[in-house]
Amino acid sequence: MSQIKKLSPEIISKIAAGEVIERPASVVKELVENSLDAGSSEITVEVQAGGKRLVRVSDNGEGMSAEDAHSAFQRYSTSKIFKEEDLWAIRTFGFRGEALFSIGAVFENADPDPEK
Repeated sequence: MSQIKKLSPEIISKIAAGEVIERPASVVKELVENSLDAGSSEITVEVQAGGKRLVRVSDNGEGMSAEDAHSAFQRYSTSKIFKEEDLWAIRTFGFRGEALFSIGAVFENADPDPEK
């Protein structure tokens, strides 16, 4: 059963600001936070060309289903917020895949020649 669901328009309107991912360092931060929330005890970060060519975060935490991986690419998808009260009860950094939409948007507009 999928754990990740798209937020309702009512909840989306209550969120003042989403994640802003502008640099490769922001990507690393988001992915490491996701690893921690997934219960990882070992996290490996690999970066090439200052993060312009490669950012890879590997860990030994809990994964996600194929269905959740697909859902995580949709904007405003979450496994932790379902009603307004949940906005005030969040005790984690995020969830697996939570930053994928933002990361994809950054790299969609990235320079295709990272060596510049």
